[in-house]
Amino acid sequence: MARWFENKFEVKNSRRRGGGLFPNSNLSYTSIIIGVNIITFLGFFILTYLIGETKAISLIALQPATILSATAIWTLITSMFMHGGITHLFVNMVSLLFIGNFVEKLIGKKRFLWIYFISGIFAGILFVAIAYFTNSNLDIYAVGASGAIFGLGGLLAVLTPRLPVLVFFIIPMPMWAAMIFLLGVLWILSSSLGIPIGNWAHLGGLIVGVGYGFYLQKKYPKRTKIIKNYFSR
Repeated sequence: MARWFENKFEVKNSRRRGGGLFPNSNLSYTSIIIGVNIITFLGFFILTYLIGETKAISLIALQPATILSATAIWTLITSMFMHGGITHLFVNMVSLLFIGNFVEKLIGKKRFLWIYFISGIFAGILFVAIAYFTNSNLDIYAVGASGAIFGLGGLLAVLTPRLPVLVFFIIPMPMWAAMIFLLGVLWILSSSLGIPIGNWAHLGGLIVGVGYGFYLQKKYPKRTKIIKNYFSR
């Protein structure tokens, strides 16, 4: 049985102790994933020096053409740990630090890891599928952890819809509204300003997270109701 949602009283007591829902947990998977992202970002420069930038990118970044030809399937995973610049890395890792740790404590390490990777992989698959069916450029690359992070956000939008968050670290709104707002703003920015943003990947991750949230609600109706009510205050 999962360690999450033991009961309302344990949640309250753990918060009083200042240790979150599971104060005695070891190093979080969120911290490990953040570390891997940073190492990959730095390691990319070494790899570029050794084999050249073009080859390095093709080995790590997601490209529809290589996925469709089944020559670099692994990039559905490796691309989740690569970022297009220090700003891209910083924004994603700060977001993951807050959202990831919360989700991990809420549903447990194994479920967190599952939803994180499934969201990220499906985000990549949807990105490739849209590129193929819309006759878009199949040689374009996609990188970043945002598809997986949108999956975590989608999960929280279902389990804790009224959880207050700061969008862009300054705009307060409930979690369910924040996810819709973020998706819409990024889509508008990319469409109007021509900024390369993987909107379909974001949507793919969000779909998986929302779907998993509804699955957990159906499987654990009492526990999810406790959590929803608790974080609606």
